[in-house]
Amino acid sequence: MAIHNPILKGFHPDPSIIRVGKDYYIATSTFEWFPGVRIHHSTDLQNWAYVGSPLDRISLLDIKGVPDSCGVWAPCLSYDGVFFYLVYSQVRSFDGVWKDTPNYLTTARNINGPWSEPISLGSHGFDASLFHDEDGRKWYLSMEVDHRMGNFFGGIYLQEYDSKTEKLIGPVYRIFEGTELGKTEGPHLYQKDGYYYLITAEGGTEYGHAVSIARSTNIAGPYEVSPHNPILSVKDHPDHPIQKTGHADLVQTESGEWYIVFLAGRPLTPLGNCPLGRETCIEKLSWPGGEWPSLEAGGRLARIEIPGNQVVENLLITEKVDFNRETLPQTYQSLRIPQDESWVTHIPDSGVLRLFGRESLTSLFEQSLLARRVQSQHFTYEISFDFQPERFQQIEGLVAKYNTGHYLYLQV
Repeated sequence: MAIHNPILKGFHPDPSIIRVGKDYYIATSTFEWFPGVRIHHSTDLQNWAYVGSPLDRISLLDIKGVPDSCGVWAPCLSYDGVFFYLVYSQVRSFDGVWKDTPNYLTTARNINGPWSEPISLGSHGFDASLFHDEDGRKWYLSMEVDHRMGNFFGGIYLQEYDSKTEKLIGPVYRIFEGTELGKTEGPHLYQKDGYYYLITAEGGTEYGHAVSIARSTNIAGPYEVSPHNPILSVKDHPDHPIQKTGHADLVQTESGEWYIVFLAGRPLTPLGNCPLGRETCIEKLSWPGGEWPSLEAGGRLARIEIPGNQVVENLLITEKVDFNRETLPQTYQSLRIPQDESWVTHIPDSGVLRLFGRESLTSLFEQSLLARRVQSQHFTYEISFDFQPERFQQIEGLVAKYNTGHYLYLQV
């Protein structure tokens, strides 16, 4: 049997992975959907179960009114042996020259929470991460937005984080300008064989997306670029079944093997639309001591199947929701705002979920909408509902939604 890609199907971008003992956890972006960040758990790197969304209250995530595809970007999940750390960008605006991208940190002793109130880490860029050095120090990394002269991607910077004062301290180091691929973002640091390894996403998040790596014996640099860059990319291979591969993170198993998780898209046609969004995939690495990492299978293309794991996967996803359970299914989220009784009422044991209509499908503020991710390019979905409208402006129905400008709506 084999690990089959994607491992997290349908809208699970920007994966951040850690291992704690025998347990693996992946955190992914949620953009404008609430609650924010989705964490999945596995013990075999193939079968993943949703365990929770840490950003489950307004104090941790206030995204009412944010534009499409803004909100939560690129969470970084880490663990220092005592606390779980979650760094996340809360993007408020992205049009025009300037970008509003505040970054925050929340912590918990248990992966299931409770998660602390947010600590502000500044708004200089996005895709921030936290690195725990072997000497006990903690370092904050981020790409930097540079609005001057149309540069935008200003490279990767590094600054120490003091967990006692809960502040960034000391000098700011610009450690990496990026390679010729450009659009350098998504930094993560690792320590191995006397080197600090820096992995970044480059080339943009479309069909030129890629993963690059550099290393240094000093955390502040200078960083030497791998001669094998990019180590992962599907550029110039439009017929490959998984495209847009990039924005990666690395994890080591208990037995010493290394894997890379990354986002990817599955287009309907070569270089066409990817209506499922960006999904999470995995590949195995070869990383001999003192050498540069590379894909185990050679080349830069990720495989659909990674052999060697004795795991059986159920490729058919089915779900029936009758609303008789105490809580709503965790697969369902709301847009930009938390669920509360002002617009959604759930009556357990009655099979009733009542929605009170508010704003339209093009609103960025208060929609009465519950939705789940589409996880297959071929699917059937049906609902049963009771509705007695009194005016033509009262509408209820089923929507296949991409964003506020692109959707299909069956309405009564």
